[in-house]
Amino acid sequence: MGEAEVAGWVAEARAVTVLTGAGISTDSGIPDFRGPHGVWTKDPAAARTFTLDAYVADPAVRIRAWHNRRDHPAWAARPNAGHRALVTLERSGRLRAIVTQNIDGLHQRAGSDPAKVVEIHGTLYDAVCLSCSRRQPMADVLARVEAGEQDPTCRACGGILKAATISFGQSLDPAVLDAAIAAATDCELFLAVGTTLQVQPAASLVSVAVTGGARLVIVNRDPTPYDGAAAVRLAGPIGDVLPRMLGGLAA
Repeated sequence: MGEAEVAGWVAEARAVTVLTGAGISTDSGIPDFRGPHGVWTKDPAAARTFTLDAYVADPAVRIRAWHNRRDHPAWAARPNAGHRALVTLERSGRLRAIVTQNIDGLHQRAGSDPAKVVEIHGTLYDAVCLSCSRRQPMADVLARVEAGEQDPTCRACGGILKAATISFGQSLDPAVLDAAIAAATDCELFLAVGTTLQVQPAASLVSVAVTGGARLVIVNRDPTPYDGAAAVRLAGPIGDVLPRMLGGLAA
């Protein structure tokens, strides 16, 4: 079984939910975290900037995090063939939702309906105060960083500012998690694309989908803990595999 069979399943499905991870964005120039050239592989200490306790306790961690946000490759990245293939899936009327672990906004920039994209780990495009929960555009805070503020604070209450993303040790937004679980529950076919399926609770959506009777297809370079539950596992490049599987869909 391979791409052609999965393409047939997609064509027959009324509801397809897609879970995407960092692997779908590497072709856009955004490195993953655990791969051979991943952010944490090359610099294990960088993980501290993604840990809530360290971020709150250590101004040096926050300063480094703001530099990383300012220089994040997402600002210059463009959607790739994998993102565009999922737009084709949506336009065919078969897409239930894209649940993404990515914070880069590339699904929306490719043309995916924002209402169909569930950003389970938040977004880089907003900043939030950890004290008063005030949100504002990330661009506004990065302008302050460019102007010389190394660790900008909330102008409403003086609290610590952070990207509106989910760090280790931070709870997911309950409404967002509920939407992700609903999308996994309601689908006939669940595609896990470019994710190691090691981060919970996102990875548990696979079990939700399979328990609900959905076929599971995994498209990822490396093995995952859920490969045994998959009807098909494809290891080819995402930017090649997804267009071949989804490019022939008609609206």
